[in-house]
Amino acid sequence: MKCGVEYIHRDAVERAENQMIDEGVVLDSATVFKALSDPTRIKILHALSITELCVCDLAKMMGMSVSAISHHLRLLRALRIVKFRKEGKVVFYSLDDVHISALIKSCVEHVQEGSEVEG
Repeated sequence: MKCGVEYIHRDAVERAENQMIDEGVVLDSATVFKALSDPTRIKILHALSITELCVCDLAKMMGMSVSAISHHLRLLRALRIVKFRKEGKVVFYSLDDVHISALIKSCVEHVQEGSEVEG
C-alpha cells in the first residue's frame, strides 16, 4: 500500500536513524536468518529447544543420514546457533543460548497464531 501523500515524519525518521544497528550486525543477523530459512534446520532447532540430542537421535527423528544432519549442525555451530558437549564418545547438541530458544519459540508461536486466525 502506498501513502496517499508524500510527507516525511522527521521526528520518527530521526528516532529510527539514531537507533539503527551497525552494518556488521545487520549482515550477521541476515546470515543467521538465512541459516534458519531451511526447513530441516528449523526442525533440528525445534527438537533441540525441547532437549539436547546427539546426531544419531536427530538423524532418526528427521529420517535423514547422520552425514546430512552433521552437515546442518556444522553450519549451525559455526554461526553459534547450537553448541555441543561430549560425553565419552557421544556428542550432544543443544541450542547455544536463550536468545536462540526465544527466537525459535517466537517464530513458531507467530506462525501458529496466524494459522488460528486464518482457520
